[in-house]
Amino acid sequence: MSAESTMRDKEAPMGRKICSTVEALVPLYEHAGVDSAASVLDGYPNTLTIVEALKILIDSMIPGRMTHTDIDRDELGLFLLRRLSQAWRLLRPEIERAIPFRWKGAAAMMEGAPTHSDPRIESFAAMRTFYDRLTTVRQLVVEDIKAAYEGDPAALTYAEVQLAYPGLLAVVSHRLAHELYRLDIPIVPRVMSEWTHSTTGVDINPGAQIGHGFFIDHATGVVIGETCKIGNHVKLYQGVTLGAKSFALDEYGRPIKHIQRHPIVEDDVVIYANATILGGDTVIGKGSIIGGNVFIMESVPPNSFVASKHPELHIRTSLDE
Repeated sequence: MSAESTMRDKEAPMGRKICSTVEALVPLYEHAGVDSAASVLDGYPNTLTIVEALKILIDSMIPGRMTHTDIDRDELGLFLLRRLSQAWRLLRPEIERAIPFRWKGAAAMMEGAPTHSDPRIESFAAMRTFYDRLTTVRQLVVEDIKAAYEGDPAALTYAEVQLAYPGLLAVVSHRLAHELYRLDIPIVPRVMSEWTHSTTGVDINPGAQIGHGFFIDHATGVVIGETCKIGNHVKLYQGVTLGAKSFALDEYGRPIKHIQRHPIVEDDVVIYANATILGGDTVIGKGSIIGGNVFIMESVPPNSFVASKHPELHIRTSLDE
């Protein structure tokens, strides 16, 4: 018996095992024409393409952050034309692929499929509206850059903030994703926010509403929920959670979507490291300061200072004492 035939004989059981495993797996991917948990065969949007488009859009909002080539001031318009055209070509088809999942999600809870428009036509309309809003996003980003520079003594230049600060990157990415969320585009904004989460350590749901002049210092570990509303000139430090206290359920025992379940943070609030603020009826009043490591589930009046009671410290000057 040749070495080649011996090898085939040894590989035969492996091949049979792989085939039997595939036969067992295939039925688990079947679906009934709705957005079921098992379905992976419905033309999902390409997450890598969405992320690539997001990076280009970020580069358009803060030129130089994602680009490694010099940008001549006289050629800024040409740079933006190229980048925004490229982002359009990448993102528009993925929005078209995503739109039907909005209807499938609704159909899963209703009798019969809902009436809807053409995803291709809607994707073009959504992109036109999204691009109309990019000037507003850029204006907000300028205020965010100023807030970071003025709010951090370690920031020596605006360029340092724009090129290096993860908090700024997270906020810019969120502002872009939020505009798509406002247009009721499914999946795509969340893909963007999860890339931001993995890149910066900041987890902001694209539904969160954030005012101008927003700054996240040190960034890592910040969590901001979907229905959170944040005012103007708010500053957060690392580890802050603005989360939900509980979830209201519908008649089928499923969480009710889009109801207010995360806190409202009014203007000019500072929240220090590792503070946790929960609940849709929790309001942090204007001008308040929230100390580190506090746990809040009730509203705080304007201009309050909230701090936890420090544990007693025991300091020894030597190990023998």
